[in-house]
Amino acid sequence: MTVTDAITMDAAAPRPFGTRQIEAAGVVALAGVAGTLLFSIAVAQILLTLALVCWLVLVITDGERFEAPRFFLPLLAYAGVTLLSAIFSPDPRVSLVDCKQLVLFLTVPLAYRLATGSRSSKILTFVLTCAAASAVVGIVQYGILRYDNLGQRPQGTLGHYMTYSGLLMLVLSIALARVLFGRGERAWAALVMPALAVAVAVSLSRNAWVGACAAAAVLLALKDFRLIALLPIAAAALFAIAPPTISARFHSIFDPGDPTNRDRVAMLREGEHMVRAHPLTGVGPNMVLRVYPEYRDPGAVEKVNPHLHNVPVQIAAERGLPALAVWLWFIGVLTFDLSALFRSGRERFLSAAALGVVAAMLAAGLFEYNFGDSEFLMLFLIVVTLPFAAVRPHA
Repeated sequence: MTVTDAITMDAAAPRPFGTRQIEAAGVVALAGVAGTLLFSIAVAQILLTLALVCWLVLVITDGERFEAPRFFLPLLAYAGVTLLSAIFSPDPRVSLVDCKQLVLFLTVPLAYRLATGSRSSKILTFVLTCAAASAVVGIVQYGILRYDNLGQRPQGTLGHYMTYSGLLMLVLSIALARVLFGRGERAWAALVMPALAVAVAVSLSRNAWVGACAAAAVLLALKDFRLIALLPIAAAALFAIAPPTISARFHSIFDPGDPTNRDRVAMLREGEHMVRAHPLTGVGPNMVLRVYPEYRDPGAVEKVNPHLHNVPVQIAAERGLPALAVWLWFIGVLTFDLSALFRSGRERFLSAAALGVVAAMLAAGLFEYNFGDSEFLMLFLIVVTLPFAAVRPHA
């Protein structure tokens, strides 16, 4: 059985040959987006364009109505208030150009239409496989190529270690969800989990560590609340045998004198000042770097920062309090609907994986603006849409 056959084996009732081929191409392209995000944003964006074209052709030729999960409505509202913020920005041209990232929200209806039935689970199997290869690259960089310090960290084939660790954090959540709730292919998930965990650890990205622990806590609680007791034991054992670099990095989490910790606290105060000055529309998308000197806190370490390393604070400061309220609406609807789907007993693996991914994003997002990272956002939106796509009736 070929990869295409495996992904498209549960297609709907007989349809014209050309339409079936277009849908198959779209599904494969969507799976390619999710997998290649771990290696190249350029390739992923090309495949995303191809998948969107296939989707639009299906909608036009079959006369299908537009469909999306409920959480897509607050995402659209978030896009609207973002555009409004850009219009009132000190430099609307720069802010509006930055708004091109909003196009990535189309990943939601795209995945909802194409990843129906068992396709969703197969796409995540492909993601796990790609992530395993990416994790090996990072481990080799750390252990052999000496990417073992804060000046040079493992980043796989991606452009930044934060993106790399954030993506692997999401996939680690998926792997654990499959081990705990999957009906099949648990062995493969269990096999790749150690590589994913080691790659996240050697990335030296503390926000990814926090996010992975939050996801693990949520997934263990969903399985059996008593299993949460295993989490601190496992974490303690991991860091007890960790190299000195990782141990020192772990201890720095609790050090108030650590420069990065002091700078993050200062950024919270800076964000507060920006919100007080511009409560409705913020300072404008992609404007934090430009206005940073104006709001720089006396306790700040860095002279400038491109963002405030905290998702809620960044959204409020950059786009205004209405944007933060809409984003919280999105998180609330998404979490509520995923929880309801999980309790229903349908697609428990997919819904649990999505809940773990949400927990990871929120926890890590307290220390890093991951929702603004294109690669992270694309994979996040795909994973949280798959449970709803899997239970969607075939068109």
